[in-house]
Amino acid sequence: MQEKDSVAMYFVRAALYGLRDDPQRGAQLLALAGIAEPLLADDKARVAATQLAKLWQAVAQELDDEFLGYDSHGMPQGSFALICRGLIQAHSIGQALRRCLSGLGLFLKDIRGSLSVRGDRAVIRLDNRQQDPLVRSIAEEIYLTVVLGLLCWLAGRRIPIDRSQFTHPRPAHGDDHLFWGPNLTFEASHSEIEFAASYLDLPVVQDLTSLKTFLRTSPQWLIVRFSNRQGLSSQVFKQLRDCRYEHWPTLADIAKEHALSIASFRRQLQREGFSFQELKDEVRRSIAFECLRNTDLSITVIAEKAGFREASAFHRAFKQWTGDSPGNYRMKWRSSD
Repeated sequence: MQEKDSVAMYFVRAALYGLRDDPQRGAQLLALAGIAEPLLADDKARVAATQLAKLWQAVAQELDDEFLGYDSHGMPQGSFALICRGLIQAHSIGQALRRCLSGLGLFLKDIRGSLSVRGDRAVIRLDNRQQDPLVRSIAEEIYLTVVLGLLCWLAGRRIPIDRSQFTHPRPAHGDDHLFWGPNLTFEASHSEIEFAASYLDLPVVQDLTSLKTFLRTSPQWLIVRFSNRQGLSSQVFKQLRDCRYEHWPTLADIAKEHALSIASFRRQLQREGFSFQELKDEVRRSIAFECLRNTDLSITVIAEKAGFREASAFHRAFKQWTGDSPGNYRMKWRSSD
């Protein structure tokens, strides 16, 4: 984790939730992490990801709860490591995911996750007894961040999310296409995420040696990947999203703009969980979903805007993303909306 990695104040306030009844201790832990307390009131302020990681660990230790007080039972120190030790013995990502959800269920009482496979789609659904919308939103983000972070690490690659829906309103930090995907809905009947079921068949590539390293760095790793919403990957995503597909710069062009060598550029993206090709794919998906939801453009025109030379190729790709055709998706979205 580098000092230029930064996170929004939203995540600092979220880390302090479990100490809401002890503001003096919260202030002490902020000072320990090197975060000025007055910044809490500034929604535009950002702090170094290293500071948030330090605060996150300090709060977990103070509460003896690795879930930071967002569950009535919580996860005592060492729970995460205990769950992880069982996952590296799994034969596949699917088996590891089921073990992960079961392991979290041994500790957490208010929020539970379940896996179902619907044809070629895998769905993780959350059941959450918490009533406060803010608590629900943060608890579900933490829960899914832990689960997805573990899956990506176990598989040794990113697992893209094709559809996400949450019961809570849009959080203050806004939706994040690079994590929850562009096919994102808020204020739904229940919270769930969906991805291609084929990822469940991937082998687990980690072992005990790599687990020891992961456990030493996991809080920082998760924060850099999932809370650093203004990192290099986000900047590249926005740059590509703001120009027409035929004018997209090359990897070498963007690396030069950021004063990085191509190798350094790739390494930085990898730290944040992406490759340049994956970012381009995410932009194309974002264009497709936005146009289907918010415009009356024909499927052929949308395919062209998303960088597909033929509408048939767009149909095949969209079917892989959602299990549905673009036309049916648009019809269902408008009907539900």
